Amino acid sequence: MQNLPNPAPPQPLAGLRVVEFTHMVMGPACGMVLADMGAEVIKVEPIEGDRTRRLLGAGSGFFPMFNRNKKSVGIDLHTPAGVAVARRLCASADVVAENFKPRTMAKYGLDYASLSATNPRLIYVSHKGFLPGPYEHRTALDEVVQMMGGLAYMTGRPGDPLRAGSSVNDIMGGMFGAIGALGALIQRGITGKGMEVQSALFENNVFLVGQHMLQYAMTGQAAAPMPDRISAWAVYDVFTVKDGEQIFLAAVSDVQWATFCDVLGFADLKADPRYTSNNARVTQRLSLMPVLRERLAARSAADLATLFEKAGLPFAPIRKPEELYDDEHLQTTGGLAEIKLPDGERAGTTVQTTLLPFTMEGQRLKVRLNPPVLGEHTQEVLSGLGYSAHEIASLHEQSIVS
Repeated sequence: MQNLPNPAPPQPLAGLRVVEFTHMVMGPACGMVLADMGAEVIKVEPIEGDRTRRLLGAGSGFFPMFNRNKKSVGIDLHTPAGVAVARRLCASADVVAENFKPRTMAKYGLDYASLSATNPRLIYVSHKGFLPGPYEHRTALDEVVQMMGGLAYMTGRPGDPLRAGSSVNDIMGGMFGAIGALGALIQRGITGKGMEVQSALFENNVFLVGQHMLQYAMTGQAAAPMPDRISAWAVYDVFTVKDGEQIFLAAVSDVQWATFCDVLGFADLKADPRYTSNNARVTQRLSLMPVLRERLAARSAADLATLFEKAGLPFAPIRKPEELYDDEHLQTTGGLAEIKLPDGERAGTTVQTTLLPFTMEGQRLKVRLNPPVLGEHTQEVLSGLGYSAHEIASLHEQSIVS
């Protein structure tokens, strides 16, 4: 039987136009989610380009990661002619997304109140540091809200707050912006009217630590930082084993504990009355864990992984991000996709990026457009808005568009 090629993944948002005035991570992450699902996402950049394109170090991956499947138009919003172009573009949009400081967009007549006056079907997604309230004037970053929102406290050792190792609030804040946009689109289909959606870093962070807040509300005991926490499960930790390798091992139920003991030959621990239930093992964790660490120290990480996989027990090798490029599962399932880098010394180089972590009709959502070069689609987009070739050339000559 002939093998047929996989069908193209669905594009449920095909035909939807999104115009985004975004930079860094939060706003671009929202646009990326919508773009990956098929929307036409037009990224409006300053005439000199989004500053995120030029970040070094930990920021060098921001632009290529969060701006695939988008078109780029450069517009100088500091000129009346540039604002006129932007407003004309927004008039064609179903969704406008932005993540600038409060009142920035209003200066250019690109806020929700101004745009919805002539486009009442518009859905407008604002990504901010804080939702409206006492803190809304503050400048927020992912690290700022992690520190003030309890996440850094929970991640680090006691007395040593530590930010999480990824832009968790920026990324999830963008995701919540996209979720809000999708809900607003459904509502618009019913009422015919658009609405404003707001997503914020601080509130996202508070949502992330809500489980720890509820722990306190339920028990009256404050949650301890993760390295010093009272775990819900006794065996749920990283073990240093043969040759200094590390592996995460877990047994989170009584059935798993019995299996854990069986596969490792710990019959004495399985029979020990102190360890008969998970809650009993949690209370005895200070005595149990040193025993487990001593017994496992001579085992190799590879042998433990084989045992645990065969037995259906939770385990994980300790990986660095760059090692995931060689991950068998990601390679086999199509979890990585090729893009061409748009900027920097490696511009034009083909690399792999990660895709959204879900399937639709069994397919991962693909990369249709590489992260754009600045102004790559200006001619196309402005022509679609009715600008003549002469008008577009004039705008270029005056450096109003790039």
